[in-house]
Amino acid sequence: MNFIKLLISIIILLFINTTNLLAEIKVGIILGFTGPISSFTPSMAKSSELAFKEASDSGLLLGGKTISASRLDSTCVDSASAVEAARNFISQKVVAIIGASCPNIAKIIASKVTIPSKVLMISPSSTSPDLENLINSGFFFRTTPSDTRGIKILADFTKDKNIKNVAITFVDNAYEKNLSEVFKNALETQGIKVTTNSSHKGGKNDYSSEVAKLASSGGDALAIISYTDRGGKEIVQASLDSGTFNKFIFFDGMVNKNLTDIFGEKINDSFGILPGSKKKGARIFANIIKKNNIILGPFIGESYDAAALIILAMQAGNSSNSGSISKNILEIANSPGTKIYPGELKKGLELINKGKKINYEGVTNIEFSLDGKIKGSFLEQIVKNGKFKSQHQR
Repeated sequence: MNFIKLLISIIILLFINTTNLLAEIKVGIILGFTGPISSFTPSMAKSSELAFKEASDSGLLLGGKTISASRLDSTCVDSASAVEAARNFISQKVVAIIGASCPNIAKIIASKVTIPSKVLMISPSSTSPDLENLINSGFFFRTTPSDTRGIKILADFTKDKNIKNVAITFVDNAYEKNLSEVFKNALETQGIKVTTNSSHKGGKNDYSSEVAKLASSGGDALAIISYTDRGGKEIVQASLDSGTFNKFIFFDGMVNKNLTDIFGEKINDSFGILPGSKKKGARIFANIIKKNNIILGPFIGESYDAAALIILAMQAGNSSNSGSISKNILEIANSPGTKIYPGELKKGLELINKGKKINYEGVTNIEFSLDGKIKGSFLEQIVKNGKFKSQHQR
């Protein structure tokens, strides 16, 4: 008799464990945890995981399912290992992937792995215009706007700052080179003279010779199209040490708290742009990340929004199938409907359950065009009192 009771207990336990496993939804996070942007990808991942935890804790996602998010490294440099990591996720039966963080890697993963496998990928930080064709597949989205718009805004901002002459340096790869040329043209359209546009190798310890060459051409400010970990901070250091430049123009990869932690007030009045918003969702999210000890950095709001879109689109289609999630993103992200902000995913899930329409605005004022392209907004960033401060939204 005791044996029969024990057997029944084992069967019940196995049934419960199997049910729990089936109720768990797998999502992948593939970002550059090593490589040029490794200083801020941990905060991006934590922001996405925050949204997944929020949905899991609500008990409302697809009748009480939970989401398990795992991380893999895309490196932002080694395309072969990035593709292997993505294939690893596909073999784990993930329903969606957040990433990749760098456009060159996002493009190769999407074209070689996720799109052929019909698995949704949402990038929170890949801003290259080259990725727009991938959106037509229906399995690639991004929550950050294209560089095409960002470059024009940065050129406008430079003119507003009364800068007359600019020297440009970019880390030596094809993507940054193209950015530098587009930025140069945008500046010249504004009547701003570009004194030089030269490349620098990433990962050196000393850039004094490069800075001397840049300085010989002159300029009211030095524009750095790079990353803090690919020579960006060392170029700032060499400029300050030599007294050649003390005002810098930063692209988003350089708008990083690590930079102001090092240089503080020495780079006051330097400026740049960052995708983002000053609307209600951004203000709410600022309190959320503070409460959860997430370090402020680029693309953290976009990372939370990417996860939230997956969650809410899943609920709207009543399915964790990747194709269903993709088809429902525009449905839950655009008007009409009740606006949903960060920290309100439970509310969004409840409204969807009741057959109500929602309009997920999220952290970054999410809105898509009918063809799936993110409209997005940018924030002016200026270094004041040794810290990056957000100014106007454009």
